[in-house]
Amino acid sequence: MRLTIFWERMADHFGSGYADSFARDHVLSELGGRTVHEALDAGWEAKDVWRVVCGAMDVPAEKR
Repeated sequence: MRLTIFWERMADHFGSGYADSFARDHVLSELGGRTVHEALDAGWEAKDVWRVVCGAMDVPAEKR
């Protein structure tokens, strides 16, 4: 998954104004205690980060 697709999905689920805030502030244990931005910066694949976000935030199946 390209980062552009990842961020489109984040904006679609959280809203364009909240997606970046969530990605900067919300620490997910499934990402090793990292935020989305930290995980991506650490080299996590966008598709793997998206799967974690989906599981942690109950993203509906049609948006996954």
